[in-house]
Amino acid sequence: MFEAGDIREWRNHDVVDVGGHRIGALEAIYVDTATDQPAFATVTVGLPTRRRLVFVPLTGATVGPGYLKIVYPKHQVRDAPSIGTDDVLPAGDEAAVFAHYDLSYEPGAGGERRLARP
Repeated sequence: MFEAGDIREWRNHDVVDVGGHRIGALEAIYVDTATDQPAFATVTVGLPTRRRLVFVPLTGATVGPGYLKIVYPKHQVRDAPSIGTDDVLPAGDEAAVFAHYDLSYEPGAGGERRLARP
């Protein structure tokens, strides 16, 4: 796995799916608050006048020359929960992001958020 500091340098690079198809541009990294490790990325998708940010897990992701390759197909990522380009993910929507990728979700012991931007 790569370090959160390293992947932030990849902002605006292409994100491609398991088949090498371009999904969009890397916008931000979210870390798992339990481990402080990179867990999800947001990817800018859509038309220039209707852009949005979709969430995609970083588990199994690899970097190549100028791109980040994820292990999920493009159609699944494009259908993922999204936010506006200037919005933040509401705490109540975190579970839906995990569920979309069939990942287990448990908030922190005190009900804390699971994802945070470093």
